[in-house]
Amino acid sequence: MAANFDFSRVLFKRESQQLYRRRRVLETAQGVEVVVDGQPRITFCSNDYLGLANHADVIAAFQNAANRYGVGAGASHLISGHMHPHHALEEELADFVGAERALLFSTGYMANLGVISAVVGRGDEILADKLNHASLLDGALLSPASLRRYPHADMDALEHLLSQPQGGRPLLCSDGVFSMDGDLAPVKALTALAIDNEARLLIDDAHGFGVLGEQGRGSLEQLGLNLDSPLILMATLGKALGCFGAFVAAEEALIETLIQLARTYVYTTALPPAVAEAARASLRLVRQGAARRERLRALVQRFRRGSADLGLNIMPSITAIQPLVLGESQRALDASVALEERGFLVTAIRPPTVPVGTARLRITLSAAHSPEQVDRLLQALAEVCAHA
Repeated sequence: MAANFDFSRVLFKRESQQLYRRRRVLETAQGVEVVVDGQPRITFCSNDYLGLANHADVIAAFQNAANRYGVGAGASHLISGHMHPHHALEEELADFVGAERALLFSTGYMANLGVISAVVGRGDEILADKLNHASLLDGALLSPASLRRYPHADMDALEHLLSQPQGGRPLLCSDGVFSMDGDLAPVKALTALAIDNEARLLIDDAHGFGVLGEQGRGSLEQLGLNLDSPLILMATLGKALGCFGAFVAAEEALIETLIQLARTYVYTTALPPAVAEAARASLRLVRQGAARRERLRALVQRFRRGSADLGLNIMPSITAIQPLVLGESQRALDASVALEERGFLVTAIRPPTVPVGTARLRITLSAAHSPEQVDRLLQALAEVCAHA
């Protein structure tokens, strides 16, 4: 093997730094009670926030669609892969979030790369929050536009950058709910800055869509904002909706531009039509009422009250994401193992996913959890942190 390609050395270095990642084998359907590597566990690390991934209506929709439309879409949307379930889902998503149009992508990662590549180019600039999801960062790094990053949620720093334009069209990019911290972006202030500086604003609402707002429309609804220009919304279907895929919603001209220019849309096979039908069923469940969202909010409040009573270092968050910052990677790994010994699956999150010195347990709650399961987790956390 060529010395320049000594991958074993790379792997050894990652393991020695407590950064090595290992997959776990889930042997049951997604849910709050699972079997992992042969052992029963209560999971507090899934993004299935509303407990819809294994919902009977969603499964039935998937099965019926597979019987009718088959498995694969067979081609990209622009060849022969754009089928009725895709088109119907796009129309229903646009109606739900209050946009002129919506466009399906295979993943949120591909959606963010596609939007950025289609909206800005050489000579333009991207201004991005330093804690943005990797897909927003990679989209910016792959773009020929210049990239400038501002400290997390620091609107004064962003305004200063905007006061020193580097030419071209500016695109602001931010998570709606930050996936590792659980906090909401200051979208109102971002929108105002975008308007004042003739910029567009891309909001990745993967962790807000379906969960936040009275109707579950996400971060924009939570903050009292309509989906109008300069806003571009990206959200995923694999978290609160429990399915797979993503969509971008905006005005018609922008969506048509993505159809023409977004390479991650043009050059990939369309989602399986059965997945689109399952997502339609999930969306109907989200629109039927707020019971699941209210149950989730109650569980979040219960967890936060219990954490405060125990003196746990839980980051401020109103969302289903409740990070417990432990500092060093080894400490987070040890805590994760200790929780698993007590019957809980909670993943340790380490650099580079989070900044050095902020390794954590990313605790996520679901509407499918019971209050008793939350209380049991709190008891386990008290024991683990007392011995950490």
